[in-house]
Amino acid sequence: MYRIHQDQSTGTKRSGKFYARAVPVGVMEYDEFCKEVQRNCTVKSADIEAVINEVVQVMTQQMQDSKSVKLNGLGTFKIGLESKGAASYEAFDPREKIVGAHVVFTPERKNHQKPLLDGVSVKELPQYAPPEPEP
Repeated sequence: MYRIHQDQSTGTKRSGKFYARAVPVGVMEYDEFCKEVQRNCTVKSADIEAVINEVVQVMTQQMQDSKSVKLNGLGTFKIGLESKGAASYEAFDPREKIVGAHVVFTPERKNHQKPLLDGVSVKELPQYAPPEPEP
């Protein structure tokens, strides 16, 4: 599903133009996810939960050790940093300039295709009022 969104930035070639923005229409919670995986294979939901919990712990440790983690069929995870700029290399104090960290996910590509997006179709979200045209 998507919603049409008008870019509100100023001074760019995107200013005022309309673009599609993906809109989730629900959330599959962890327990529901594990039960769905159980329905599709011979492993019990409790075993799936145990494996996912361990995967998260191992991924966390590996990324905190400055390694990226590649999961075949899914993609690669790594830590990214948010920082403020410094006037020079010498002026960069990481205690002051590094202000946050986040996880960067890069979906896997096979033959220039992203397997997670195979079969994706899009349609406009019907439960919203489209933007009024500007005069």
